[in-house]
Amino acid sequence: TKVYFKPDDQIFTELEYDYTTLATRLRELSFLNKGVTISLKDEREGKEKEETFHAKGGLKEFVGFLNAKQKPLHPEILYLEGEKDDIGIELALQYNDGYNENVFSFVNNINTHEGGTHLTGFKSALTSVINKHLDKSSFAKKDKEVKLSGDDAREGLTCVLSIKVPDPKFSSQTKDKLVSSEVRPVVESILGKTLAQW
Repeated sequence: TKVYFKPDDQIFTELEYDYTTLATRLRELSFLNKGVTISLKDEREGKEKEETFHAKGGLKEFVGFLNAKQKPLHPEILYLEGEKDDIGIELALQYNDGYNENVFSFVNNINTHEGGTHLTGFKSALTSVINKHLDKSSFAKKDKEVKLSGDDAREGLTCVLSIKVPDPKFSSQTKDKLVSSEVRPVVESILGKTLAQW
């Protein structure tokens, strides 16, 4: 498939494309659609550049790319996928020795910068699974008061959550936040079960 696009000077004031912005988005799309090859070529005079993006490992490679400058706490990047009620879920995560939370969420390849019901479902499942695991540990038996908050559970976490939803509902035209209420219990259920097994 080839897609050609050109800005209409009747509508847009900025007609100059930023190569880095396009490269970042196309790299992201290659991670979200494993096995797809995307080529970007800048043919403008003096700016000639070409890149090809291909991620055979999909989200696992995405997390590896995001964690490249970090020190992972476990060598294997956890990858989970599942489907329920026509909602497809993919997740890859890895903890590092940093303190920052680095979580990205997508709906039908759209970056939901403000998260939404899918991200809430993931966060709830992760915190619940870690606390249940902690309750069974010898550490918790010594100190019954130990409970981790969601922020504690996500400290040093690099994660990419991608879901496919047939008819998503967003909070605004810019699609920054998913508000489809049926998504949260599905994400929470599938990820809760598979994270517990991990």
